[in-house]
Amino acid sequence: MKKSVQIILALAIIFTIFFMKDDISKFIGDFINKQKDKNIVNKINIPKSNEYKKNGTTYSYVKEVNNYIPSNKDDIKNIVYTILNNGFSEFTFYCPTSYESCIDDVTQITNDEEQLSNINNFVNPFNSFKTIETTYSSNGEINLVVHKLYDNDTINLINDKVDEIISEVTNDTMNQTEKIKAIHDYIINNTKYDSEKIGGVTKYKSNTAYGTLTQGYAICSGYSDTMAIFLDKLGIENYKIASTKHVWNLVKVDGSWKHLDLTFDDPVTSSGEDMLLSDYFLIDTQTLKNKDNVEHYFDENIYVEAK
Repeated sequence: MKKSVQIILALAIIFTIFFMKDDISKFIGDFINKQKDKNIVNKINIPKSNEYKKNGTTYSYVKEVNNYIPSNKDDIKNIVYTILNNGFSEFTFYCPTSYESCIDDVTQITNDEEQLSNINNFVNPFNSFKTIETTYSSNGEINLVVHKLYDNDTINLINDKVDEIISEVTNDTMNQTEKIKAIHDYIINNTKYDSEKIGGVTKYKSNTAYGTLTQGYAICSGYSDTMAIFLDKLGIENYKIASTKHVWNLVKVDGSWKHLDLTFDDPVTSSGEDMLLSDYFLIDTQTLKNKDNVEHYFDENIYVEAK
């Protein structure tokens, strides 16, 4: 009787294994992959953030992450944002074995200049990149090297100038709007639009805050970088917003997001006369569209706060 029971149990086990072999194989495979992914976590070295990280800021398009094992393209996008926002010069993360298209998705995102540029707009300009170098290995290792737009010497020079200007044109009795207006006016009064740069002639670093603050010439990226640096220094929430043709600033003032465009408030005149306008000073999106819906046409799925 005892042997019969043992035989029946043995047969039951054999039949169970046979009919559930696919599920059992999947279970074992998943278990092995999870163990591999746990080992991956231990490999990841997280550098220290620099002082230009935006802390406590939440956006709809990108999010800060502390899990560097992606499971989809959104995770990869957020990892890239986190690397930039923290000011990492180099970072290595790993594709898990369960995410079969991971390397292809990393390749797609890191080769998409438009998407990288959009991600760049959400970080402090001092943490923004000039280029990103990406390498891959057969074990799913992804290494990103960030070549930054601003080097340390340039950052120190700009910071000294920014502190000097803030001390000169603002004071503690001013509210946020008054401080922003004072900075807006100072930059425009001391900067000319670099028309030659648009024509292909490069005399100045007018695409950066260096050109704006030390050489007195800027194009839209120079104006917007400069304003973003001031806003971050003043602790005012902001990011850069871009169309396919133009870039300007989006600023949160008194709980509302408003557009701020120094380029359009510093127009090039046929007479060469310097002008200081405030037509694009802290205006809402509908007002912006009414004024210009061509160069300021932006993707509302990316710059969601502007909606």
